[in-house]
Amino acid sequence: MSGINRWWASRSPLLLSVLRIITAFLFMEHGAMKLFGFPAPMGDIHLFSLMGLAGVLEVFGGLLVLIGLFTRAVAFILSGEMAFAYFMAHAPHGFWPVLNHGEAAAFYCFAFLYLSAVGGGPLSVDRAIGR
Repeated sequence: MSGINRWWASRSPLLLSVLRIITAFLFMEHGAMKLFGFPAPMGDIHLFSLMGLAGVLEVFGGLLVLIGLFTRAVAFILSGEMAFAYFMAHAPHGFWPVLNHGEAAAFYCFAFLYLSAVGGGPLSVDRAIGR
């Protein structure tokens, strides 16, 4: 293995944690818009509706993934939520995600599926408590 490849390979566990943190933070914004109207309002969304449930999963599930607690289980649930969102809200409007505005849902689905397989990485509560 060349020097640069070895250098990057030695940093991959840390980058996994960075990927988890940034993905969760960006994901939480979607839920915050639904539940709190921040950073921009999404309209009148009732807590006991599909959009309200999505907001709760996105904010609180995203927070758990952000800190790396129960990462595998929560990421698996969020992956399923995003698959459901894609096929329910985006796929009926066409095949191509960029045209049906489903590229974020598709990306989050597979990013969370990956995190459910590999865990939270070294900078996670799961790692700190030995899970």
